[in-house]
Amino acid sequence: MSILGKEHLRANLDEVIWNIEQARITVSEHHIVKLVTVAKYTELENISTLYALGQRAFGENQVQQLSSRMHTLDDLPIEWHMIGTLQKNKINNLINTRPTLMQSLDSIELALELNKKLLAKERKMHCLLQINAANEESKLGLSPEEAFDIYQRIKESCPQINLKGVMTIGAHSKETKEIQKSFETTHRIYESLQKEGASICSMGMSSDYTLAIKCGSNLIRVGSALFK
Repeated sequence: MSILGKEHLRANLDEVIWNIEQARITVSEHHIVKLVTVAKYTELENISTLYALGQRAFGENQVQQLSSRMHTLDDLPIEWHMIGTLQKNKINNLINTRPTLMQSLDSIELALELNKKLLAKERKMHCLLQINAANEESKLGLSPEEAFDIYQRIKESCPQINLKGVMTIGAHSKETKEIQKSFETTHRIYESLQKEGASICSMGMSSDYTLAIKCGSNLIRVGSALFK
């Protein structure tokens, strides 16, 4: 981790935004994509610099890091996202941080526990349902086959959770076709959930975000491409 100069970060941000634009217009000139900066590997100073350059949404993988960074940078009205695995013993801590969006709701069990603790604190939380689109054992999330039903179950049984859509991590593969297939699978589920109010399809990271956008993603999570 190192502190990067403003012009260095500006060049990286410009490059990512250019790539987003190129991919976005292949879908539609009306297709809007939100960029969330994955901040876990970077210094606080780089977050402040990116904010000064116009970047507003940042994500953290761990509740503790999210909480401490939100506290340290609380003078900046940053939109904070929780993008990593949430352990049940960290739920109360996460609720206290009040993230804009929790992107990694990966099971009905976690949803029920989160709902119970939100209810006790009289809070609500915006969440995305995490889908394990390639059915990989190394990843958490719901299988594509069960995702639609579980989404509806959470909507019905967890009133404190406001489901906003879905999230996936692209297939762990060097084959572009495999990665594309996992994105297309998730996007199909997203489309079927739009009538349930889904508006966010979070797919794509530094290595595959342009492909994800071409497959319909409207939120990408980019870290290393911004901090190289």
